Amino acid sequence: MVDYRIDRRSGVATYVQIVQQTKQALRLGELVPGDKLPTAREVVEATAVNPNTVLKAYRELEREGLVEARRGLGTFVRRSLGAAPADSPLRAELEDWAARARESGLEREDVAALFTDVLAKHFQAHQTHQAPPTPQTPRTHQAHPQGDPS
Repeated sequence: MVDYRIDRRSGVATYVQIVQQTKQALRLGELVPGDKLPTAREVVEATAVNPNTVLKAYRELEREGLVEARRGLGTFVRRSLGAAPADSPLRAELEDWAARARESGLEREDVAALFTDVLAKHFQAHQTHQAPPTPQTPRTHQAHPQGDPS
C-alpha cells in the first residue's frame, strides 16, 4: 500500500502529488496489478485533504488506464509502469551516493539539481542517437498563375 505524503509548500496541486506518488509506486514495483489503492477515506484521514481531491486524483489515474474503480470494492491497479524495482542494485548505489552527498554538506536542492543535470545530459545524449522525427507538413492547395499547369 502507498502512503501519500502531501507537501503543501511545494506549489504542486495536491491531486497531482497523489497521482505522481502513485506513479512512483508503480514504477518502483511497490504497487502491482491487482493491488488495491487506499480508500479516499483512508487518504483523507492520513493526509487531511479534501475527499474530492483524492477522487480527482484517482479519476486521473483511471483516465490514464493505470487503475480501475470497482463499485463497492475500491480502486485497483490495472498496470504497472517502468522497470525500476525498489530492490534494484542501482537503487542501492543511488542510496550510497545520496548518503555521501549529504555527508559532504549538500542540501536536498543541491542534490536534486545535480541529479537533474546528470539525467538531462544522459537522456539527451541517448535521444540524439535516435533518428530525428520526420516532419509531417500538411499539403496545401496553392493557386497557380493562369496558364501555368504546375
